[in-house]
Amino acid sequence: MKENKFWKGKKVLVTGHTGFKGTWLTLWLNSLGAEVYGYSLDPLSIPNLYQITDASQECHSCYGDINNLQKLLQYMTTIQPQIIFHLAAQPIVGTSYEDPINTFNTNVLGTAHVLEAARKTKSVKIVINISSDKCYENDDLPNRLFNEEDRLGGNDPYAASKACAELVIKAYRKSYFNQDSQSKQIVSSVRAGNVIGGGDWSKDRLLPDISRAFIEGKGIKIRKPNAVRPWQHVLEPLNGYLLLAEKMWVNKEYSGDWNFGPMDDKYMTVEELVNLSMELWGKKINVEYDSDYHYESTYLKLDSSKAIQKIGWRPKLTKKESIEWTVQWYKNYISGNDMKLFTLTQIKDYQSIL
Repeated sequence: MKENKFWKGKKVLVTGHTGFKGTWLTLWLNSLGAEVYGYSLDPLSIPNLYQITDASQECHSCYGDINNLQKLLQYMTTIQPQIIFHLAAQPIVGTSYEDPINTFNTNVLGTAHVLEAARKTKSVKIVINISSDKCYENDDLPNRLFNEEDRLGGNDPYAASKACAELVIKAYRKSYFNQDSQSKQIVSSVRAGNVIGGGDWSKDRLLPDISRAFIEGKGIKIRKPNAVRPWQHVLEPLNGYLLLAEKMWVNKEYSGDWNFGPMDDKYMTVEELVNLSMELWGKKINVEYDSDYHYESTYLKLDSSKAIQKIGWRPKLTKKESIEWTVQWYKNYISGNDMKLFTLTQIKDYQSIL
């Protein structure tokens, strides 16, 4: 990989920086020489990647809720960021059924708060909202690949909240960002697949549940074994976000909506992922099928041709490599190794194949 000098000295705000994906992004940005700031709630799980990797030492942090607009705006005014990655969200489908109001507040109104605070902060040039592949209205057709022009929708509170957030972003883009040739602020929304990787301890996510089962020597319940999802290592979409920000910095025509999902031949069923994980762990766990679940689509695939053709992004890891990198992370964790060093090593190894 060629030396990337773009990020050196850039002031970058990451909302949700204490989360799984936010921690990986914070560590990567810091390694590239960016001046990283974070705004987030405290980590929600114990253990969590943020504390395991001591990521608080790699950024300036403000702990707060994005639903607190006044605090968020005050923080942005103080730090004057140039680029914002908005990751703060309620990310779990199951939790959205249990607490739909908080899900809509955080994912919809919280997104509006970030955009409003950015609009009122003169230093901000780029906002990238991290959305979800579940924002599309899913008709559950097995060969359907969703592209950026497809209709938005959601059959559960989480998916619906993400679709609503996309409408908020569109409204702000049309009303405030890119309003005319003099506009200095631009916004994009990025939609990734089902990310996996070391350090995710969220409940009701397949790889974290599998990893906990291996670590604790317990069995696992899985939903919809034949469901197909766009599994990808967390570094794949993060690389896309970084590339997009670099493009947006020099040309506002890159503002818009972008998919970052695996190539079609990398899709696999839930059951296939469980079996491959057991193979890579080198041991088996007891697997039960849980029929007590809410609505979930069977098929979910993304068309990422726009990102491939226009910004030169392309997935680099095979499905086996993605799961193997994840399994190796957890194996090193339970062995008591330095996980900050190991996580940064995986980032470096990934950069070497770009």
